[in-house]
Amino acid sequence: LCRIYWRPLYAFACRQGYDPEEARDLTQGFFQLLLTRRDLDIARKEKGRLRSYLLVSFKHFLGGERRKETTIKRGRGQWLIPLEELHAFERAGVPSGELVDSSSADRLYQRRWASTLIEHVLKRLKNDYRTTGNAFLFDSLKLLLPDEPDAPSRAEIAARLGMTDNALRQAFYRFRHRYQMLLREEIGHTVADPGEIEDELRHLITVLRS
Repeated sequence: LCRIYWRPLYAFACRQGYDPEEARDLTQGFFQLLLTRRDLDIARKEKGRLRSYLLVSFKHFLGGERRKETTIKRGRGQWLIPLEELHAFERAGVPSGELVDSSSADRLYQRRWASTLIEHVLKRLKNDYRTTGNAFLFDSLKLLLPDEPDAPSRAEIAARLGMTDNALRQAFYRFRHRYQMLLREEIGHTVADPGEIEDELRHLITVLRS
């Protein structure tokens, strides 16, 4: 969960005006406090979505004087999320294009949450295919997802894989079914009630399309 929510909260802090180093320190300090105090236990007991709970908690954290005491400074302590696991643009801060974007910090947090969740699900799915020796099949089927830019046609992908159109359709059906299962599973970790999964899925789609 920390790996999924680190990027959205870091981006939120950058949008609030903190420089990249301050944003990293504040995000790490927030997760340290969250886990030390076992605040996630409280979140599980309450009705609500972890996505919303963490943002509200982070806002309170940023506004409190305790950040001066709990922030993990670079080179001290142990990083909860190693920096080498972050993308290059995160080590440099929020991309300049987003700094001039008109969307609010809350909206940026939502976009980061959605994109990071999807990336995490696709990574799990790719590992599934790689385990069975089908990494190339995954890379090809992934191109059939709606948000893939400049993707080749279905016929081109079928030819590349040496499959008939019908075989490709079946392979993609299995791919999409597994993708949807993993997505629901990941979202299920972030809601207090399984009945909220579908609502979160709809919210995710809305954020991705906005």
